[in-house]
Amino acid sequence: MTTPDFADEIGQRLGGFNLAMGLRIVSATADQVVGAWTVEPHHHQPYGLVHGGVYAAFIESTCSIGCALDARERGQSVVGLENHTSLLRAVRGGTLTCTATPVAKGRRSQVWEASVRDDSGRLVASGRMRLLCLEPGAEVAGQKVEVGLDRA
Repeated sequence: MTTPDFADEIGQRLGGFNLAMGLRIVSATADQVVGAWTVEPHHHQPYGLVHGGVYAAFIESTCSIGCALDARERGQSVVGLENHTSLLRAVRGGTLTCTATPVAKGRRSQVWEASVRDDSGRLVASGRMRLLCLEPGAEVAGQKVEVGLDRA
């Protein structure tokens, strides 16, 4: 049995920060999410290198999408609790690819890790996310969280 790939579905629903930063979903299952983006000037810090926050954001996005795909089978939605990102190599341009996979998939919380590689396959950043799986009707910051990936 093949695992369904939700890349097209998620790609059509990308919005907000993910869209502004240029994230493209290459593949997306409940066991692996691959995203890519082309480095543009708005991704740079003052020295012309990719800003560390960009890596953290893309790691968070790919890990969150994977966790959300797993949790939606149970009617849950997810929110991030921790993001630990390490910057390993300076990058000025090119296309970067982020691959996220689960470390531990629980019903209430999950841990995912991700690696970011450049065009040459060199590891440029890595990270780990801890995410909380929310039951239907749960509230975050006073608002009910909707199930699904409508606002990936």
